[in-house]
Amino acid sequence: MWTKPSYALIVLLSCILSGSWGFLEHDSWISIDLHHSLSPSRPEYFSHRGNISIPSLNAGLSTVLQNELSESELEELKTLSQQNGFYRLKATVTYPNGNTQRFLTSSKACSLLASQLNDVLWISLDAYGFVTGITAAQDPTPNGSGCSSEELAQIKEKRFRSDVIIRHAELAPVPDTGSFIQKYEREREARERGEVRDNRGFFAKYWMYIVPVVLLVFISGATNQDAAK
Repeated sequence: MWTKPSYALIVLLSCILSGSWGFLEHDSWISIDLHHSLSPSRPEYFSHRGNISIPSLNAGLSTVLQNELSESELEELKTLSQQNGFYRLKATVTYPNGNTQRFLTSSKACSLLASQLNDVLWISLDAYGFVTGITAAQDPTPNGSGCSSEELAQIKEKRFRSDVIIRHAELAPVPDTGSFIQKYEREREARERGEVRDNRGFFAKYWMYIVPVVLLVFISGATNQDAAK
């Protein structure tokens, strides 16, 4: 029979586990606004790059709308690349309840230009469906850096092509709490009926009696030796 404490423990564990599985049972959406910093002379200024809409976090579907770079913005990005500077991307996440989060990621401006503005946006989620990180990355260029003055002069691409990849957190194995509680209840009931056998060895059972006797014998033996001397 289940006692009140054990029943309360089961309810508590059920609440904890259901909270961990809440993301799996309830799908949601998020919206992400992207702003980037291109100007070497104004690193604090961020212009609007685009927006990512993810209508289903479980399915990982996304819609990406991004602005095309102007001629002046492309030249600023080239100058930033020549200075071995970093291209910085600010991502603002908006949830259905209106809460927002902001993330900042950066990469070499040279890498972005060498990839012809092709990048991958990694969106990491925890078990509850909240974003824990957004990272922008580009594929490495196979032939050198791709950012010499001659190579930069040949780059004319102004449109971003981004792939969005959603990474879900892996849930830890769920403990078998039901079997543990049943075993605990059986042992408790057996102790109450006096059916539990003590399978410990002789010394493990009576060490608290044996040790004082051994100490007394040792002390008395040492005292006799001192008296004999």
